[in-house]
Amino acid sequence: MADDEEIQQQEEDEDPVCYKSVLEEKCGEKASCRKLKEVLEECNDRVNGKSNTTETCVEELSDFIVCVDKCIAKNLFQKLK
Repeated sequence: MADDEEIQQQEEDEDPVCYKSVLEEKCGEKASCRKLKEVLEECNDRVNGKSNTTETCVEELSDFIVCVDKCIAKNLFQKLK
């Protein structure tokens, strides 16, 4: 019985894991979102390479975030206690 209490105490002492961050990273690398991430990175490189531009990457960022959010929505609530 002492082992069970010791394990429970260790679990309570540990910092909680942010599953959302873990899933965001995994989803960002999935094929469905990877292409959007590449488009966003290309846009960022293009914008950062110019000294005077009005171009932003808001649309590319929004597309990538929506993809990641849809992906994590399927799994996030299963991980929460």
